Amino acid sequence: MPTEPTAAAVPRPLKLAAAVVAAEGLVLIVLGIAEAFTIQGSRLVLGLTTTVFFLLYGGGLMLVARGLARASTWSRGPAVFAQLIQLLIAYSFWGGGTRPVAIALALAAAGVLICIFQKESTEALADDPTKDHPVL
Repeated sequence: MPTEPTAAAVPRPLKLAAAVVAAEGLVLIVLGIAEAFTIQGSRLVLGLTTTVFFLLYGGGLMLVARGLARASTWSRGPAVFAQLIQLLIAYSFWGGGTRPVAIALALAAAGVLICIFQKESTEALADDPTKDHPVL
């Protein structure tokens, strides 16, 4: 039977990574809602698909953050993948007036990756079938 790790058993870097990933998810959900309010008839399909993408991606990040906060083994892969994608997005924002956005995205992604790859986080996320949790 899986055991629920206590809040004290989850290392601080992993809690920090979970908080940042949750904030990223929340920002994406807010962007999705904002996009829904700006949909115009001339770009209906683009507006709808962008809205749905932001909402699903933000919701997915919220689930990953929940997994990180519980030290669930399954959450490490999606968290690392999302942060690597975010680093690429930060690179694409580097030029011109969007440089502050690029810096914020890169710092958040690098911070999460550093927290996830800390020794205590890696140990907490080690593959142990007796402590792993289902996604929901």
